[in-house]
Amino acid sequence: MPLRAPLPAPFRGVVPPLVTPLTPEGEVDVASVRRLAEHLVGAGVHGLFVLGSSGEAAYLTDAQRRTALEAAVDAAAGRVPVLAGVIETTTARVLDRAKDALKAGADALVATAPFYTRTHPVEIADHFRRLRAGADLPLFAYDIPVSVHSKLSRDTVLALAADGTLAGLKDSSGDEGSLRRLLAPLRAAAPAFSVLTGSELTVDGALLAGVDGVVPGLGNVDAHGYVRLYEAARAGDWDTARAEQDRLAALFGLVDAGDPARMGGSSSALGAFKAAVHLQGVIDCPATAAPQVPLGETEFAHVRRHLTEAGLL
Repeated sequence: MPLRAPLPAPFRGVVPPLVTPLTPEGEVDVASVRRLAEHLVGAGVHGLFVLGSSGEAAYLTDAQRRTALEAAVDAAAGRVPVLAGVIETTTARVLDRAKDALKAGADALVATAPFYTRTHPVEIADHFRRLRAGADLPLFAYDIPVSVHSKLSRDTVLALAADGTLAGLKDSSGDEGSLRRLLAPLRAAAPAFSVLTGSELTVDGALLAGVDGVVPGLGNVDAHGYVRLYEAARAGDWDTARAEQDRLAALFGLVDAGDPARMGGSSSALGAFKAAVHLQGVIDCPATAAPQVPLGETEFAHVRRHLTEAGLL
């Protein structure tokens, strides 16, 4: 059986959502997955999130998802927890992916509300309760309305936290006011509940407000920077945290590599993350999954310039 890492409650720290390295033919590059996971663990991150949005989970087959997750779990070797994205349209499909994650040795699951079909908060709560009952692993809710077209309500999160259905929340809603209003009652209702922000540009402010950590896509590129930011915030050194956040915000400009006339924002951002870790020598190939538009020479030059200005090349 894979070696599982204990999941602290609340779970805190920097948890990068791994990109999924692919070969030029579009298959999962196992060696690069392992190398990326090792690189991030070596940078001092507190966990790994596999098969999220940055991991292109929506583009991968079930077999490819299993391959990527197994490689990351094996590379982590129990040193940090591995959170597995089990993102699917319906409860039954999520439970199938949860079984795969359990078998692969994941330490926790991350699931969205159901999507494509329109759902009511009562149905969303039932969805998460069925997932928790059907898979014996800690469960994190992933609030990402831009992708699933529904926002997790405060009452739903509070109820699922209080009854132990959810171990935590990954907030990628972009609604920082709503998150701020959730934190105080959440601490009273479920002090062991973990809140992780998915906004890599406002981590210092979120930590000051009381979140437990961050899941930064840019953490693939500069995990050391996010670890420094987190440690400074935990120490109450907010000047250092702000300076590190300012530097990372400038680095985040690499996601604007793509020409909007020929590619979407997802192609640009995920392509830039992969181009960056490729240029850093961590993964072998910067390919993104079809039908995303690959970056060209001009876009690569944009990414290289940002890495150089940040001192990462």
